[in-house]
Amino acid sequence: MSANRLSASRVRQLLTAATKTRVLVVGDVMLDQFIWGGVSRISPEAPVPVVDFERESIMPGGAANVSRNLAALAGATEIFGVIGRDTAGHQLQKLLAAQHIGCAGLVTSAARHTSVKTRIVAHRQQVVRIDRETRDGLDSKVTVQLVAKLKAKLRQADAVIIGDYGKGVVTQALLHEVKALCRARGIWLSLDPKPVHDLNLAGLSLLTPNRKEAFELARLPDNTRTANPLADKNLMRVAQQLLKELKPAVLLITLGEQGMLLCQRGRKPFHIPTVAQEVFDVSGAGDTVIATFTLAIAAGASPIEAAILSNHAAGIVVGKVGTATTSPEELLKSFSHR
Repeated sequence: MSANRLSASRVRQLLTAATKTRVLVVGDVMLDQFIWGGVSRISPEAPVPVVDFERESIMPGGAANVSRNLAALAGATEIFGVIGRDTAGHQLQKLLAAQHIGCAGLVTSAARHTSVKTRIVAHRQQVVRIDRETRDGLDSKVTVQLVAKLKAKLRQADAVIIGDYGKGVVTQALLHEVKALCRARGIWLSLDPKPVHDLNLAGLSLLTPNRKEAFELARLPDNTRTANPLADKNLMRVAQQLLKELKPAVLLITLGEQGMLLCQRGRKPFHIPTVAQEVFDVSGAGDTVIATFTLAIAAGASPIEAAILSNHAAGIVVGKVGTATTSPEELLKSFSHR
């Protein structure tokens, strides 16, 4: 199969099958706040732009954005995470419910703040980001609550995605419990790793690190890069090392403007060039990749089909400003034009 070849009829078939799936998401949920404006002058107080406020928007972020991507593709989804007893937590629940995302799996903790990322955007470019969050690891009591809520819903699930953003929800204790539950039921389990968060990632169905994260996971320096990823000896070494050490069923390394590298044990790596026409904002692109890939697998796609589909989805969202999603219509259209 060519790296860009997936027929429109096959895409339509997979998207239809996706509507009959249920993918659960567990991890660090957050609220993405965007303040939009324009810049016409530099502040006399400091060498910084003055942003003239135009409008404000909020949307689910982090693991909640993974669920948002699943819902946008008409997949049934529920989110499991921890929010604070605060205004941001109420706003997040309201947004999730409006997008038909099950949020009964959210645990409210008075000891934590709901994570909020505030991005100030001027002329389609991010100027600065402000983070308000709790990063401490979950205590055992809250972890038990979260696992119990997830366990109660696993019988109706086709796959689970863990969204680790280093905010403390995804601890080793939580990961151990989720892996055991999914393994016992034969459920696909995906995770986008954060190497700064030292966890045992062995035995997962899918890992989706970007290039930097892949090298960090392998504990190797990234000091070379070639135009053709398949000719990049260091990248190939990293891929083989991660397959050997962590034993995921699928390793999907995202490479930005170079596309993606699909790796499986006993098979040659498969390079998928990017299809992005314009890149305005990469915020949340990794969420789109792991959501689309996992949903496609749940719908019956092969790993190569799932990778091609998620590559197209990522190519669509980076052409939008802000934390974006893609619709089935947009995804189908991107294949129909090729």
